[in-house]
Amino acid sequence: MTQAAQWQKSSFSEGGDGNTCVEIAATSTALHLRESDTPDTELTTTNTPLAHLIRGVKSGHPFHPTA
Repeated sequence: MTQAAQWQKSSFSEGGDGNTCVEIAATSTALHLRESDTPDTELTTTNTPLAHLIRGVKSGHPFHPTA
């Protein structure tokens, strides 16, 4: 990421300040996700694919990128 990110922890994290949480940061063009215990590794996506993934996880259906 070329700009400073403001990372936010998931509300479903273990609580406390440990490294057991998923974090997200938004830029003007993308969403960045990382696990707090490996902050140098990021997944970059946009709103639509992430929304499809979250809906699939919540519904219990596997994610199909071509569907």
